[in-house]
Amino acid sequence: MATGSNVPLPSFTSQGFQAPSAEAILAGVIQDWVNAFGSAGFNLNLAADNSESLTTPQGQLATSLAAIIGNVYAEFVTTCNLFDPAFTYGRYQDAIGRIYYMQRIPGAATLLQVNCIGQAGVTIPGGPQGALINDASDNIYQCTTTGVIPVSGNITLPFACITPGPGPIPVPEDIEIYQAIASWDDVTLVSGVVGQNVESRSAFETRRFASVASNSMGQLASILGAVLAVPGVLDAYVYENDNATPLTVQGFTLAPNSVYVAVVGGDSQDVGHAIWTKKAPGCAYNGNTTVQVQDTSAGYTPPYPTYDVTFEIPPSLPFVVSVTMADNGQQPANATSLIQTAVVGSFEGEDNNIPPQPGAKIATKFFASRLYANILALGAWAQIVSIELGTQNAASASFTASIAGTSMVVTAVASGTLAPGQTVKDTAGGVAAGTTIVSGPGGGGTGTYVVTGTQNVSSRSTMVSITPNLFDVLPNLNQNPTLDSRDVAVTFV
Repeated sequence: MATGSNVPLPSFTSQGFQAPSAEAILAGVIQDWVNAFGSAGFNLNLAADNSESLTTPQGQLATSLAAIIGNVYAEFVTTCNLFDPAFTYGRYQDAIGRIYYMQRIPGAATLLQVNCIGQAGVTIPGGPQGALINDASDNIYQCTTTGVIPVSGNITLPFACITPGPGPIPVPEDIEIYQAIASWDDVTLVSGVVGQNVESRSAFETRRFASVASNSMGQLASILGAVLAVPGVLDAYVYENDNATPLTVQGFTLAPNSVYVAVVGGDSQDVGHAIWTKKAPGCAYNGNTTVQVQDTSAGYTPPYPTYDVTFEIPPSLPFVVSVTMADNGQQPANATSLIQTAVVGSFEGEDNNIPPQPGAKIATKFFASRLYANILALGAWAQIVSIELGTQNAASASFTASIAGTSMVVTAVASGTLAPGQTVKDTAGGVAAGTTIVSGPGGGGTGTYVVTGTQNVSSRSTMVSITPNLFDVLPNLNQNPTLDSRDVAVTFV
């Protein structure tokens, strides 16, 4: 009697381990049984070329055994592939990250830059016991960085929502002090960044790849890697101006002989320290945020040398997306919400691209075609006609207006023309996401317009209307691309 097995094993190829087909496994199992029992004296009614034999009890047992072996092979191949960063995910990706002393970023809360107004010398505490503010929706935000109100009477500090994950940026006049501090009088919203869910597979791999460069010294990749390794940092971008004159790049002017670092998330002090440890000596900075970093290297004793480090916390660049789908009568009742979720997932890099690809990032062109895959994966009913993008960088109109309820009163139009269907944004973050023009007085100029959603926004000259008609968008060097699901308009035609 023959020994061994006729069931083929997984083979190692240039593409990694590959499992044999289900047919080959079944044929091997049947041959093993025939060899074991012999053809004389036994009527197993089994033959690899006799499909009817598989309906017998013996055939069903052989089929079940082949399926078990196939499942084991599939698990083996999957496990082997998980050691490749291009395919890994979940706990295996976390394990690879730990080799680089990295951990996946948990869900990030919506982050606000808030102007704190009060008496000079008043300390606004940050961290776990940080000062608290709230908005009209009862969301509570905690100060993440301690600051002292200077003689000017105001200081801008970061406040993070205590509930992690994406959340709308409140209307500026709707935030107020939640927990009183003596001589801390008032707060106003400067800007905000919508939070994110737990770091996606693609975002983690992109950050891991960049972090390898942090071992070098004096290089832009080194600064980028060090900043991305700071806990809580969601995105970063580094650029330099090696000229002796100012240089304007993608809407931002860099000082002569300077480095520019834009960072979303993370503690400002930690970010500043990461930049200082990697940047070249004598290099100037750019940005809207300055922290003091001490050099505590061996050889120094207190008081340690102290340096100002400046970097950019970029304001949000809200995207508006128009998705036109074929009305084939097969879409489910919740098709719109499914599409909106799929679009936001692709925008944030949460899709199945191999190798992983990051979502929308600072100063990086984003293509509408990136949004196709997640929608098509919803099912055969999901048939895309077109997807178009829009932002305030290519606004249809710029104007001054106020909103009370669903009435928007436009008092001046600086440029462009307003029209029904356009999405309304306040570049300071005051208008609720998903606000669109329903109707207007005609002509696209001043007058009273009807908009979706009930809200109250005081008159301001920072409003724009947006028509999504682009297939790609290149954010400025100082803009953080964001997308709220309410700004994804879905139409079936």
